[in-house]
Amino acid sequence: MIHLLMSPRAARTVRGLVATVADAVRSVVKPAALVEAEALEAVEAPDPAGVYNADELPAVETIEAAAAEYDRAADQARRADRGKRAAKKILDRLPAGVYGTWRVFRTPSSRQTPDLAAITAIFKANNLGPVPMKACAPSLKVERIADETTVPAELAAAAA
Repeated sequence: MIHLLMSPRAARTVRGLVATVADAVRSVVKPAALVEAEALEAVEAPDPAGVYNADELPAVETIEAAAAEYDRAADQARRADRGKRAAKKILDRLPAGVYGTWRVFRTPSSRQTPDLAAITAIFKANNLGPVPMKACAPSLKVERIADETTVPAELAAAAA
């Protein structure tokens, strides 16, 4: 019985259970602590190359309109993705054929992706060390802030 608790899988399960219980206790004792902890974990990536400099910045109204449009479009995309996933759950399990006015079939993909398992095996077999990796591009995020008084000073100065 004790050997079951010593396995890595059991250790992860126990750690997950302890973390869940700790979060539940914290949510009762001090609910804002969980939100504050998550806010502290949020890390911003540095700006990519090619961003506007101070004299190239568009008008604040243009930026606000673009941010609002981006937020609206991102929300629509998330809703569309959820709808696609729900429909795909059903359609993925269907055999190819005609169903009412719809034909369900599959085509081979022309896209390719590196086989990381094979690459790792080649690196290990030839003692080349770890497989070199590079970070993905940072994701663009926008969020509406409460009011104009919370605008960062450097953004307010650049827009003025």
